[in-house]
Amino acid sequence: MSEFTMTVGGASVTAPATFGVVDPATGEVHAQAPDCSRQQLDQAMNAAAGAFKSWRRDEGARRKALHEAADLLMSRAAELAPVLTGEQGKPLQDATFEVIGAGIWLKYFADLELPREVIQDDDNAFVEVLRRPMGVVAAITPWNYPLVLASWKIGPALLAGNTMVLKPSPYTPLATLKMGELLREVFPPGVFNVISGGDALGSWMTGHDTPRKVSFTGSVATGKKVAAAAAPDLKRVTLELGGNDPAILLDDVDPATVAEKVFAGAFQNNGQVCSAIKRVYVPEALYGDVVDALAAKARSAKVGNGMDEGVEYGPINNRPQFERVSELVADALAGGARAAAGGKPIDGPGFFFEPTILADLSDGARIVDEEQFGPALPVISYRDLDDAVDRANGTHFGLSGSVWSADPERAAEVAGRLECGTAWVNTHLALSPQQPFGGFKWSGVGVENGPWGLYGFTEIQVMHRSKH
Repeated sequence: MSEFTMTVGGASVTAPATFGVVDPATGEVHAQAPDCSRQQLDQAMNAAAGAFKSWRRDEGARRKALHEAADLLMSRAAELAPVLTGEQGKPLQDATFEVIGAGIWLKYFADLELPREVIQDDDNAFVEVLRRPMGVVAAITPWNYPLVLASWKIGPALLAGNTMVLKPSPYTPLATLKMGELLREVFPPGVFNVISGGDALGSWMTGHDTPRKVSFTGSVATGKKVAAAAAPDLKRVTLELGGNDPAILLDDVDPATVAEKVFAGAFQNNGQVCSAIKRVYVPEALYGDVVDALAAKARSAKVGNGMDEGVEYGPINNRPQFERVSELVADALAGGARAAAGGKPIDGPGFFFEPTILADLSDGARIVDEEQFGPALPVISYRDLDDAVDRANGTHFGLSGSVWSADPERAAEVAGRLECGTAWVNTHLALSPQQPFGGFKWSGVGVENGPWGLYGFTEIQVMHRSKH
């Protein structure tokens, strides 16, 4: 086992205790991570606060450091990817792509403009609206995309002049700790600190009196706790939470063609994507053909250890999530749904579950109404398009959704009626650094990415210069 250390004030730091990290392909502990103490959290926050004073002053140095960080991560992808696969489960090729993606995101923000807006320039005054850093950012990331989702926070926060204390999920701390170790070469001490621990550490962070901003990606339940913990200190928050994304197929689609794309949008990262397709609405006349085409894709998918050649889908990341997916699928089947493909765990060690297509069910089934976050997709038939849109919107979630049609204009009109942060037409999961990402309703507060994501890590300051 490699030894993984935290990064605090630019130094390698161990903790008084460690916790086990499970390889989801085996179900066994395969490494130990430092369990940050409360005193060490204080040290990380103090280091970040101390570094903020000088880091905020030199925009050129910040841009240069972000470029160097991106180059370094990309050059070490072959080293980071196996660590990520070992703790997360995703195929090695996907893990490599995630490391490269983190570099791409950092480079985007390294070059993004920090605007100065002149709102008055006359005989009386020169008035500018400026974007100022907040201070220390507490960042908490999830287990599905530990590195790339960290980069969504690191890039804009550090460009704006903030410093950061980052905590990854206890299910996937290792690649993030390793990233912290690598980036000690790039960032001045205290600018970027990485600590690891369980849920208690996250609670300590959000309630700590040093951070002025909390950026959290994770579940709705935890997001509500983060918001409540931040409120007494009036910390700013960005919350990127869950989704129950609908895909609505219109009556002019080709079942075979659309099924291939819908399957990819539902099962990417083994369905463990907040904005993946979680439920599909299909016209009655096309229902059987679409279900059959999706089921054929599911049956042909290669599931296995992410370290093995040719594997397309790895295990579910952790036992609680594995048990949740198993429970939701079993509940649907007990309620009369049909498993057109899959429907049960795969025998053997690890948290493997058959890619599952569920038919003959409707809204009201738990797996339709709740977020499954795994390799099981319910397919629901509809007669009336307006009714399908109402059902798609009839949820507390509002992250994203998609509409599929041979007529893109018609699809766009329907997509505009979806109550969600991103509405895709004839695609799904098309994300990029310049495209804002956030949700309606319970799916989040604020957005990430693009200039809008950058603004979320700044405070507005008016600079008013009198000319008299």
